[in-house]
Amino acid sequence: MVKAIRVYELGGPEVLKWEDVQIGEPNEGEIRVKIQAIGLNFVDVYIRKGVYKIATMPFTPGVEAAGVVTAVGPGITGWKVGDVVAYAGGSMGSYSEEQILPANKVVPLPPSIDPTVGASIMVKGMTVHYLVRCCFKVEPGHIVLVHAAAGGVGSLLCQWANALGATVIGTVSTNEKAVQAKEDGCHHVIIYKEEDFVARVNEITSGNGVHVVYDSVGKDTFQGSLACLRPRGFMVNFGQSSGTPDPVPLPSLGAKALFLTRPSLMHYSATRDDLLEAAGEVFANVASGVLRVRVNHKYPLSQAAQAHADLESRKTSGSVVLIPDCLWQDILN
Repeated sequence: MVKAIRVYELGGPEVLKWEDVQIGEPNEGEIRVKIQAIGLNFVDVYIRKGVYKIATMPFTPGVEAAGVVTAVGPGITGWKVGDVVAYAGGSMGSYSEEQILPANKVVPLPPSIDPTVGASIMVKGMTVHYLVRCCFKVEPGHIVLVHAAAGGVGSLLCQWANALGATVIGTVSTNEKAVQAKEDGCHHVIIYKEEDFVARVNEITSGNGVHVVYDSVGKDTFQGSLACLRPRGFMVNFGQSSGTPDPVPLPSLGAKALFLTRPSLMHYSATRDDLLEAAGEVFANVASGVLRVRVNHKYPLSQAAQAHADLESRKTSGSVVLIPDCLWQDILN
């Protein structure tokens, strides 16, 4: 038996229960991993609330982790006990001390990257990869608007877009987060609680608008984001932390010939080659210093409910990582 978080009903952070669970042995095509660190993502909140539907109840949440292989299933090649691996998506259940995973959904974690960093970079880093390399290919001269610029994805997104030669405008909620956003490559930072971000973007761009908006906030920023775009601009909505945006009448996009997409990591890492390419580029950028991973908050796994509450109330910045309780004392020492 191992300890894990279980969910028996949809709702607030209080539905996250700390329990004993049976893991078992890996079957054909699977490996068992002793989890060392777990990445907390807003998708975990969406699933807990029921915004994203799941097939079974109860369930163990979590879609990102890093750890050590402790067993391999029959016929597995390419993996052995002791390998350090990381994964993102493809299999839910990382809020656990151990997990059975499809072998083709994990990637080797380079020795230069600590598992805590690995667990915080897979979902967020590969999300940023498809945002700046696939959805809209950011190039020198582009002006980009990043909402939640001090968040886990936003921090990496600002850094990567800056490295690609773009002018980066970021929105944040506090002065403290504004300082971080500046450090992460934002050329212009807007504290949206003090300024109208649409008017400020219009001023910064001399009325021309931005080439692309990366919006993970959703309902509260969506219409304003559209207003910030220049003709033929790209609106990339990849989250809805404030709620699902209202429906968009198709003709409204025609006024400026705008492009609108709602991508997800699942569709940009569907094949093994896609997964390895994205993870490889993320790891390379971490190793080269293009991406500085901010693991600003760590919680013992048993306190996942508090971590969720803090994330939802915007008390966090950068990445949030959960550590299995059996390893928590090592983190403190």
